[in-house]
Amino acid sequence: MMMGTEAQTTSLTSAQQEVVAHTSGPLLVLAGPGSGKTTVVTKRIANMIANGIAPYNILALTFTNKAAQEMRARVFTLLEEQGLHARGLTVATFHSFCARVLRDWGDRIIGTTTFTIYDTADQRSAIKAAIRACELSESNWKPASALAAISAAKNKLIDVETFQEEASDFYTKSIAKIYRAYENILRGNDAVDFDDLLLKAAQLLHRDEEVRQSLQDRYQYLMIDEYQDTNHTQFIIANSIAKNHRNICVVGDPDQSIYAWRGADIKNILEFEEQYGDTEIVPLGRNFRSTGHIVKTSALLIEHNAQRKEKKLFTELDDGNMPNLLSLEGEHEEAAAIVKEAVRLREEGVLLKEMAVLYRVNALSRVLEDAFRNEGVPYVVARGTAFYARQEIKQALSYLRLLVNPRDDVAFVRVINTPTRGIGATSVSRLEHLARQRDLSMLEAISLVTKDQGFTARSVTSMKKFAETLYQWQVDGRSEESLTAAGSLADLVERVVRESGLEEFYSKNAGEDDLERLQNLEELVSAASEFEERTEVDEDNPLTPLHLLFTFLEHVALVSDADAVDPKNGAVTLMTLHASKGLEFDFVAIAGLEEGVLPHERSLYEDTQMEEERRLCYVGITRARKHLLLSNARRRTQRGLSNRTMASRFIREMTGSSLHQEVAVEPWEAPSQEEVYEDEVTVGSVVRHKRFGIGKVQRIIRRTRGSTVTVQFRGGVKHLVLEYANLELVPPGISPDF
Repeated sequence: MMMGTEAQTTSLTSAQQEVVAHTSGPLLVLAGPGSGKTTVVTKRIANMIANGIAPYNILALTFTNKAAQEMRARVFTLLEEQGLHARGLTVATFHSFCARVLRDWGDRIIGTTTFTIYDTADQRSAIKAAIRACELSESNWKPASALAAISAAKNKLIDVETFQEEASDFYTKSIAKIYRAYENILRGNDAVDFDDLLLKAAQLLHRDEEVRQSLQDRYQYLMIDEYQDTNHTQFIIANSIAKNHRNICVVGDPDQSIYAWRGADIKNILEFEEQYGDTEIVPLGRNFRSTGHIVKTSALLIEHNAQRKEKKLFTELDDGNMPNLLSLEGEHEEAAAIVKEAVRLREEGVLLKEMAVLYRVNALSRVLEDAFRNEGVPYVVARGTAFYARQEIKQALSYLRLLVNPRDDVAFVRVINTPTRGIGATSVSRLEHLARQRDLSMLEAISLVTKDQGFTARSVTSMKKFAETLYQWQVDGRSEESLTAAGSLADLVERVVRESGLEEFYSKNAGEDDLERLQNLEELVSAASEFEERTEVDEDNPLTPLHLLFTFLEHVALVSDADAVDPKNGAVTLMTLHASKGLEFDFVAIAGLEEGVLPHERSLYEDTQMEEERRLCYVGITRARKHLLLSNARRRTQRGLSNRTMASRFIREMTGSSLHQEVAVEPWEAPSQEEVYEDEVTVGSVVRHKRFGIGKVQRIIRRTRGSTVTVQFRGGVKHLVLEYANLELVPPGISPDF
């Protein structure tokens, strides 16, 4: 049996072997696309452990839960093959690691260790409340813009006090007021947002010598994946931990730095060796993913950037098919050409799940979706963590959050009258006022509610019952008896869904939407069950359902957008270029290569932003294994007007022997109604609508933004959007009853 370095370096390139064999001192790995980065990183960790470094002393940080889970599983497998173990190894996302730090020492910086992590929806609710508290108008102060400004400040380690001191004009002073009110809401609810996880952990490491020393002593070896995506706060955290032992390995690619808009600082990787003077630099330029022509095309493009570290990009795979560059008359021709190529490749044996269509902005997806739908080609639009954002799931999670954090007023407001229990907006407002007066949470304030304070008898009764139900769930969830229940966490979640009234509420109607919501609630119970099965249990100290719920909610809050893409889906994936990072497909089409689209109009006059747009295009190209299609439309409809476009400068930059260019000019014609809805709804059809009953189609108007249908029902004429009307064809022989 091979042991140590020999076992981990078998079948690796010389550059990869160099990375794996490196165990101490600062190391910068410049990992190009498809360079086997994950394999190298995991084998390096396994090699360190095989050579005597305690897993307990190793910390590996990445950016998605999926990447962290994969890295951990691979390391465990590699070591098991050698009869070794990795118990004590920490592999986590930055946010989950910081959450763990704050669970241990949060009382020193935020006053509690039992905080709630607010997701995007919670943040929106809190910022709206903050704007109202500042007596400002949401029409003038957009919640999303205010949140973005606050997030940008936190990513630069600017707390509310510093922000207020530096505010110099009306805008920044107003944002400072909102920032202060927002922070007061978070602290009052014992809550933190995603940015706080990093900010507070960084502040704690800076201010508290005991905490800093403890983390330095434990994590003597630090490895960071996707280092080009780190922001200033993450740099401070990493540097604070690695400062003493200096055993830090960062892996990344400046050419794939595409997240400046959310705070990523490319300088972290470009200036790494300045921070650590004796840094060893190892470039991984060999691409194991893409064919020769695709690699050459990507190299031609990215060479035009100045902010980068030079590395030779090459592959030993065959040249393969030349990428196609199509210039079409309009966006409909462009979409049709992309669908045509997908159909052709499907006939040649390429699976739909191995195809992706990428675009710079979401608005481009509409015409693409129409084209795929009209040709009957299955597709899925990657929209992030949609499941946990659905209405019924947010409601159920809010109930669950109140069990672990009764001070969470945002969760409280979301469910106090959901389902309806006779507690109106006026009662909620009075309760909120009472809570503020007494410095209590809204749930705590319920104990003080009486009819004498202006509450109706019904609302008093309903509020008391609501609080009693929550209390009983808490008691039962932490009881010793609950430890013996099979699937205890799932049982608790299922009980909350049932006894909260959500199950009954969505069972009242037989519509498809309500049925889907019920199924989603059932899926939440399944998610809790699966989480419990994956959770490592100390048999001598078993966790109660309430303890498990605490970690489950943290897991849900930390799920990232990149985790939402399902690689098993038997459909073409439509997604933004940003969302495609880290993925790969046999066939990739990139639509909209036009000035103002890709590169985006915001980047046209700024060199730094233009370079990021070029990196974004580069990332898209390098997602392709075998087939690449690049396209642009010479006319594109914007804001209802068809405008002439200019081909992207990126086309000129990558044009060479590796590109096959075609110009297609066939004009697009809107398909006739008969073509689109053949054997379905046509003029004269008798149809059934679930609300209006049976009617007869009088007129259909085909529009590029959605067809409309006019139907004569017994109750009158209705004009409906055909796509959403869900009309059912009535069998021959049945006539409208009018």
